[in-house]
Amino acid sequence: MIRLAISYAQLAMVARPDLARVERLVFVCRGNICRSAFAHALAASLGFPVASFGLRTATGRPAHDPVIAEAKRRGFDLASHSALAVEEFEPAPGDLYLVMEYRQIGELRALAPFASTPVDLLGRYGGRPHLHDPYGLGAAFTTTSLGDIDRSVRALIGAIGAARIRR
Repeated sequence: MIRLAISYAQLAMVARPDLARVERLVFVCRGNICRSAFAHALAASLGFPVASFGLRTATGRPAHDPVIAEAKRRGFDLASHSALAVEEFEPAPGDLYLVMEYRQIGELRALAPFASTPVDLLGRYGGRPHLHDPYGLGAAFTTTSLGDIDRSVRALIGAIGAARIRR
């Protein structure tokens, strides 16, 4: 709750990206086995070009079992998801990096390929800037977490569509 409360103040320090120029959504979290994995699957199902990776993970890790179960309940199959480590990710022009927590902006920006790329908080679009990691926090929190991510991804894609129309 403290991180969530602080995140509203931190949100003011994050510049809004030019959504009309976004060509691919890149979801970033710690392990790429919960939040970014689900966001990736959801955005892909909505027809948007996507990628995802973890800042502190090993490539090949499967999605977290409770996330697989909740994603399945929502109509998504994460059973074959395989985490990708940041070191193996290939940036592309038009990428928008969407982190789950404010501190991940600094972690991402500290890596040379991402020092000046567009980064935003995914939760900005769903009304809850800090999207806490559900890893190990039980089924009820996983349901809440994936619900927040679902709302944020759908709102973001809607905002991108609106920005492209205005362009």
